[in-house]
Amino acid sequence: MRRTSFARWPCSVARTMDLLGDWWTPLVLREAFYGIRRFDTFQESLGIARNTLTERLRRLVDEGLLEKALYQTEPVRHEYVLTEKGRDFYGVLLAMSAWGDRWLAGEAGPPVTHVHDTCGHEGSAEVACSSCGQPMTAENTRTRMGPGYPPHLAQRPDVRERFAD
Repeated sequence: MRRTSFARWPCSVARTMDLLGDWWTPLVLREAFYGIRRFDTFQESLGIARNTLTERLRRLVDEGLLEKALYQTEPVRHEYVLTEKGRDFYGVLLAMSAWGDRWLAGEAGPPVTHVHDTCGHEGSAEVACSSCGQPMTAENTRTRMGPGYPPHLAQRPDVRERFAD
């Protein structure tokens, strides 16, 4: 059964989910942020099937989040290194972690904490306005069509209603 592709949807959430595709992909990226670079280490750390890991790593390389770097010639072996695009995904993982810590952590507390090297304190991700620095929440934020919204969809009454001010 083929899954629906969201790659061309006029929504960055849908496009991101299309790239991620499943629950393994963010976990592979998480491991890359933990410093994992080699196939066998990813496989051992995650307990993921080799064929599934091969596919996820290939997709992340194809999408430009990881790049392969040769580290051995006989036999040929590569490491997987985060690119700028891949490193930029860190905020997404931190946001997921903050939500999970709030709603899914047990009584003992979060299983992992994050220390901000700049100030030395433990902290969690918060979504803040890039203009004023104040938190952005569902209560104080609205959504508008951006410049990349497809004009043919922007004219539909149901779409216009969704984005009405």
